Amino acid sequence: MNAAHGHESSDMRTRILGVAEGLFRHYGFDKTTVADIARELGMSPANVYRFFASKLAIVEAIAERMFQERHRVNMAIFSSEAAASERLRRLLVENHRLSVETWTADRKVHDIVEVAMTQNWESIEHHLGQLADVIEELIRQGTASGEFDVPDARRAAVCVRQAYVSMIHPSLIVQCADDRERADAEELAEFILRALRGR
Repeated sequence: MNAAHGHESSDMRTRILGVAEGLFRHYGFDKTTVADIARELGMSPANVYRFFASKLAIVEAIAERMFQERHRVNMAIFSSEAAASERLRRLLVENHRLSVETWTADRKVHDIVEVAMTQNWESIEHHLGQLADVIEELIRQGTASGEFDVPDARRAAVCVRQAYVSMIHPSLIVQCADDRERADAEELAEFILRALRGR
C-alpha cells in the first residue's frame, strides 16, 4: 500500500508540475496563482498545497527538473569518446547554447529560472556543484593525458565555471547581449582551454 501511495503521490506531483509549467509559460509566473493551477487540474488549491507548500516551491521543483536535464546532457558529453579538451570545449559551448535556447529565448521561462536564482535555492547550488564536478574530472583526465598543465584540478574547475558564468547565467546573457566587444562562446572556451594548457 505504501509503495502504491508513493507512486500515486509522485504521479500527482508530476502532473502538478506539468500543468504549472504550462501556465507559467503561457501567462507568466506573476500572473499564475495556485488557484489557477488547481482549477486546471480539477482540484482544490488545498489539494495542491498537500504536495507543494507554496507557488515558490513549485517553481523550485520545475527549475530542479531543468537542471537535472542539463546534467544529463553534460554527462552525455562527458561520457563521449573524445579528448578531454574537446569534451570540455563541447561542454562549455553546449551549455551556452542550451542556456540561450531554454532560458532566455522565452521570456516567461527566463522568469521561472530568474525566480529560482534570486531565491538562491539548494537546487541552484547543487547544479553549480555538479557542473564544477564534471569540469574537474575533465581537467583531471586532460592533465593525465598531457593536454592540460594544472596542479589543482578543483580550483581550476571552479575558475573555469566562474569565468564562463556570463555565458550560462540567464540574467547575464540578457544584460550582456548588447556588448559589442563581448567574446562569443567559442572564443571564451578557447581562451579557457589555452589557460589550462599552461606553457
